[in-house]
Amino acid sequence: MASATPSEKSTPTDKTAPSEKAGPDYAVPALDKALDILELLADESGGLTQLEIAQAIDRSPSQIFRVLTTLERRGYLFREKQSGLYRLSLRLFDLAHRQEPLRSLTAAALPVMRRLADDIRQSCNVSVLDAERVRVIAQVESPGDFGFQVRVGALFPVAETATGMVLDSYRRRPPDLHRSPIEEMLQQILRDGYLERSDARQPGITDVVFPILRGDGSAVAALTVPYVATSFSATTPEVVVQRAGAAAGEIARSLALAADA
Repeated sequence: MASATPSEKSTPTDKTAPSEKAGPDYAVPALDKALDILELLADESGGLTQLEIAQAIDRSPSQIFRVLTTLERRGYLFREKQSGLYRLSLRLFDLAHRQEPLRSLTAAALPVMRRLADDIRQSCNVSVLDAERVRVIAQVESPGDFGFQVRVGALFPVAETATGMVLDSYRRRPPDLHRSPIEEMLQQILRDGYLERSDARQPGITDVVFPILRGDGSAVAALTVPYVATSFSATTPEVVVQRAGAAAGEIARSLALAADA
């Protein structure tokens, strides 16, 4: 799967006169600055200086000094001592994973995923829908010499990935009689209960994706095995499909038991 599409940078606070606005002005300038900084640094792997941050969000260095200091003190940013570059910490990622649904899902999924990876000698991951993108929330590496893995927390477009297609198919209502090719594919996923297809961006990889279903038949997440076919692959694609389907069912049953408890 491809790397995540960068999010759009938020624009500076609207400075239109109150009388010209369509509604009340509830802007909080300091909060706007903090969010602008966090969204900017989320797309910068190399870090930025205070001046570079100020220029990127159309502020002066003095305007963002106290915001940077507060974000650093609260652990959302860290600053390298030698270069002075600001980078995002893992604080936001940690906050997101404190949500009970994600904690329960990863707790239920990881033991099953480890057994699956050991069994088929391939890596696997679990993803959920995050707005209109797919976010990887758990990953287990292949115990073999070869494997394909993705970073936990990575985001991918729904329409461009097999995982996204599976998750999308389980959230849509039955389509009209005049169905597009995409709708036909989504309906086929529902009929088959999974998707197996060559990865559009990674040659030599076949994505095997099963939904992890709630009791009402909707998908809470998807289990994906990016199957790497090499001369060292000891497990056939047919066996991978069988074992991945069983693992997705086991995770779903674990979640149901946790909910009942």
